Amino acid sequence: MTTTTPRTTLPGEPDPWSPPPPDLPARARRSSGRILAAAACLVLGGALVGGAAVATWAEHRAAQRPPSAAAAYRTAGSLWRSAPVDSLFPPVLTGPSTGPGGADRTWTRIALAPDADCPAVLAADWQALLAPAGCTRVLRATYTDATRSSLVAVGMVFTPADAPTMAALAGRFTAPPAYGFAETRRAAWAASVSDEAPVVVYAVSAFADGRPVEAPLPADEAAAKDATGAVAGAGLGHEAKAVAARIDDALAALAAPPRTAPAPEPAR
Repeated sequence: MTTTTPRTTLPGEPDPWSPPPPDLPARARRSSGRILAAAACLVLGGALVGGAAVATWAEHRAAQRPPSAAAAYRTAGSLWRSAPVDSLFPPVLTGPSTGPGGADRTWTRIALAPDADCPAVLAADWQALLAPAGCTRVLRATYTDATRSSLVAVGMVFTPADAPTMAALAGRFTAPPAYGFAETRRAAWAASVSDEAPVVVYAVSAFADGRPVEAPLPADEAAAKDATGAVAGAGLGHEAKAVAARIDDALAALAAPPRTAPAPEPAR
């Protein structure tokens, strides 16, 4: 419900809001008309300015609104060509408490491969596994630990697939390819689908001295508390798991939708 305060005028003064009586002089009628016109223009102008301010604020809010999770996921599929290489493969990786017995680990990047077509660098079993998702590009790098006793080849396989298609790949990987050392030297490996991007992240470790191993082991198996043998004893399962996790973290940081501060409310 609304109320209106009645207009009052002093005795003997004309009411400027009421139509002039017919017996007023023409000049007085014109003056009163100009007052009414000016008042109408003032109200209309205020409305236009206020409307423009609200429209500008709404456009600013829309421009600053972060993309949806689905849109950010799709955009992340092109990070292989848009993100700096040092962001995708940091020059140094740190892994507090990630070694055997909770030891701290550090890895330094020692090699970068040019981005490659999928058939050129992926084995036939990986190509067949990725067929439903497609494969856009493969990025690869090699790291070594602080003692220079191990090597870890890492890779990112970018696809154009959606999240459900990528999720269907989980748990189906075999030993990934190795960049920087021969396939016969692969000791332990890890591979997973990123939660933030249509990308498979993998890592495979090896002895730096070049010794071959009988067969590459899944990193979880090689890092188990009861694991035995040279690969487990050297912590190569821990190496593959930790480096793969650090590369996945770097990818997730690039793929996450940006956070923006809310736009200020328009002046009223």
